[in-house]
Amino acid sequence: MTRPTRNKQWVLAKRPHGMISEANWQLKETAVPPLADGEALVQTLYLSCDPTMRGWMEDRPSYLPPVGIGEVMRAGSIGRVIESRSPLVAVGDHVEGMAGWQQYSVIKPGTPFGGTKLPKETDPLLLMGVLGITGLTAYFGLLDLGQPKAGETVVVSGAAGATGSIAGQIARIQGCKVIGIAGGPDKCAWLTKEARFDAAIDYKRGDVGAQLRELAPQGVDVYFDNVGGEILDAVLEQIRLKARVVLCGGISAYNEVAPPPGPRNLMKLVIQRARMEGFIIIDYAARFGEARAKLKSWVDSGELVHQEDVVAGIENAPAALLRLFSGKNLGKQLVKVS
Repeated sequence: MTRPTRNKQWVLAKRPHGMISEANWQLKETAVPPLADGEALVQTLYLSCDPTMRGWMEDRPSYLPPVGIGEVMRAGSIGRVIESRSPLVAVGDHVEGMAGWQQYSVIKPGTPFGGTKLPKETDPLLLMGVLGITGLTAYFGLLDLGQPKAGETVVVSGAAGATGSIAGQIARIQGCKVIGIAGGPDKCAWLTKEARFDAAIDYKRGDVGAQLRELAPQGVDVYFDNVGGEILDAVLEQIRLKARVVLCGGISAYNEVAPPPGPRNLMKLVIQRARMEGFIIIDYAARFGEARAKLKSWVDSGELVHQEDVVAGIENAPAALLRLFSGKNLGKQLVKVS
């Protein structure tokens, strides 16, 4: 292809106060720079939309530095190398990285966050979803922290999302009874019919705690939490002896101006001698190969199904991210750039 000269990119224009909106970003067009030795030019194929991106927009300490005002909005990506002055990647290679919201990026393979070469035989769409960060998060969060055992009851919130849908299916594969919590009848139907959860609770219809007591009268052994807030409280009320609560996310509070009150039922952890633990997926980077091989084997056998929700065009990146916070997405939310 002809070397591009112009690059569309979304930069952070102002920090959010409450719910994010498209006004938080500005779409710019910049020149594509020449390459230095060791660098490669990558054409973005897909961008990942993840709830954690809301946290990256805040000016506060976290596991990654905040996105600066005027900087390209950070996002996970998969792209194709179209020019290379690096011995580590060649034209045509697929690379995984943090290109952010832009059509083209200059990477330096072999450096932290410099881009990782991916196997050519794997579909990039799979590597953005079930074999990507969300699938890996579900794998390690559930198996390493949740430690489910056959016959136990596992509850997953945000269960129709990218991570929750995979976590629940892994629990099913381990021989557990799985209950998903999601918003709306369509999502709940997908969970029980396609993902083969044992049951699904629609949090928009009725009392979550009452529905959970009916579906899990003996209590909950493992809770994989993606939302926090009132749903976390409701599940904590029903944990069993030696239960494990895995804190993956808390999307219900990400756009709150002031931090909401914490869980009211923490004493349940004491009474039931239970454990509640959070984690960040980057701590497991050395084991990504192990997890991807196992996840792919489940996909190939039909044990694990996956759903991608794809929005086309770099111009629609902000709108795609906003879908996560209105509950419009089913499965992994992606932006197809090229």
